Amino acid sequence: MIDPIHSLAFSIQANRGVYALLLGSGVSRAAKIPTGWEVTLDLIRKLAAVQDDTADPDPEAWYVEKFRKAPDYSDLLENLGKTPAERQQLLRTYWEPSEQEREEGDKQPTVAHHAIAALAKQEFIRIIVTTNFDRLMENALRDAGIEPTVLSSPDQVQGALPLIHVQCCVLKVHGDYLDTRIRNTPTELETYPEEFNKLLDRIFDEFGLIVCGWSATWDNALRAAIERCPSRRFATYWAIRDKSNDETQRLINHRKAETVIIQDANTFFQTVQRHVQAIEDFSRPHPLSTEASVATLQRYLSEPTRYRIPLSTFVDQTVERIIETTTGEAFAVQGSSPPDEKSITARVRGYDAACSILLSMAAVGGYWAEEIHYFIWQRALQRLSDVSAQNGYIVRPGLKRYPGTLLLYALGLGATEAGRFHPERFHFLGHMLETIINTEHGKGKYAVQMLPPFCLSKNDDAIKNLEGMEESSTPLNDWLHEQLKQHVRRLIPTDEKYTLIFDKLEILISLSYAFQRQGVLRGAFVHRDENRERILQEIKKSLSESKETSPFVKSGIFGKTVEDCSQSVDIVEKFIHSLESDWRP
Repeated sequence: MIDPIHSLAFSIQANRGVYALLLGSGVSRAAKIPTGWEVTLDLIRKLAAVQDDTADPDPEAWYVEKFRKAPDYSDLLENLGKTPAERQQLLRTYWEPSEQEREEGDKQPTVAHHAIAALAKQEFIRIIVTTNFDRLMENALRDAGIEPTVLSSPDQVQGALPLIHVQCCVLKVHGDYLDTRIRNTPTELETYPEEFNKLLDRIFDEFGLIVCGWSATWDNALRAAIERCPSRRFATYWAIRDKSNDETQRLINHRKAETVIIQDANTFFQTVQRHVQAIEDFSRPHPLSTEASVATLQRYLSEPTRYRIPLSTFVDQTVERIIETTTGEAFAVQGSSPPDEKSITARVRGYDAACSILLSMAAVGGYWAEEIHYFIWQRALQRLSDVSAQNGYIVRPGLKRYPGTLLLYALGLGATEAGRFHPERFHFLGHMLETIINTEHGKGKYAVQMLPPFCLSKNDDAIKNLEGMEESSTPLNDWLHEQLKQHVRRLIPTDEKYTLIFDKLEILISLSYAFQRQGVLRGAFVHRDENRERILQEIKKSLSESKETSPFVKSGIFGKTVEDCSQSVDIVEKFIHSLESDWRP
């Protein structure tokens, strides 16, 4: 099963600024920062000491017996320090490091704080809700060059800018250690000021949530804020060290949260930040820019015989970079059961980004392909689509073959556009569709049987839930239509023409599938009647007038004879008619 941390990293990277953090005392534990309750108990011990008594082993019981009421943080401070300045000095030693503590690294931002600050620096995280009194999070943000907006009292919330205008906001729901109004006791944690409640309602409704270091045991007001959230627009990830308590589990169930078992907060946030950065790095173009890569490819294509080996090496190296990127830990899809669906969009975007340069190259390569180039692109297809060499049980083989799908479509778009002027390019497309691709069991099948979107998603409902495509009957086809547009812009400059060429490619793929399997692949063309009829009429006219010399027959894409090709067209048209009858009221 996919590690939830990997899913979380993909979601954070793909949805910049969407996730808010909810941090509890566990995040500051490694810095040896006491909790508010621990400070209260220590103050009771000191109070007992000045009365020549001892409060141990149970300071709370001693206080109740002595004063006939439960210990209250604010009451203690008011009695032990008569002025605000005195109270501040009394508290500083709990949260501010001494020289010795500073040398030992105590009471200073931890690895977790710095990892969060690194995510905030790149605007992956903008909202941090914390129950901690300390200022470690603010200090880590300042170390990273960010001046956070800190809200620890109702008046600060009232005067704050809207969240959309804030670079990074730290909401300290229990207050700040230098403010004697901090919330600590069960009574104080029962309710929040209305200003806090309204802001929390917005955060928990509008943002995804990552919870770490908070047990949910004592803080009734914060639990209530989470429970009254009317919707869950984005996912929730809840990091716990071992088994959750009843209150935590109830909130996890309420938010339908993904539970992440962690060693500690430092390891968790450091791992998340490292994975997010890795995916972000993968999403950037290789130092050899797209334009430079396409220019190099064009130079090699200009003299096919002379540059056959350099072209082959150049494409192989580009493919190798993609494989290195997409077979890393962050792209793993192995395990004993299917992974969750939350990170599918982010993962697909990761593949899109990793393949970006190759796709721009492939569109040009498909347009100018000659027979001497066929094996170069076929080998690239095979390598990007091969999941048989993966170790372990592949629970999502379709998703692992997606880079091959991208390459097939990019090559096909270039070849289909060129086919208007150079009919031999359809021969190239036919060879690409008949490229042998290994299955996860090591058996070979044609690319047309393995790589079209329907073949990738037919046994994988998660792939069908791409962001923005939930209402589409051909979600992955429509996704490809949008993603590949930028890569063929130099060949097909207008959107209208691009959509026509895209539909033509998908119809040719569907015809090829019909010829190979006597079935039909649903493509985005089912939504565009005018394009579909125009393309099918063009094909039928070519078959009728040119017969055996038709480029569609000569290419062998969907038949070796006029009769074969006509039969494939009939199969697709009957399929379209059946869909139309289903659509009629």
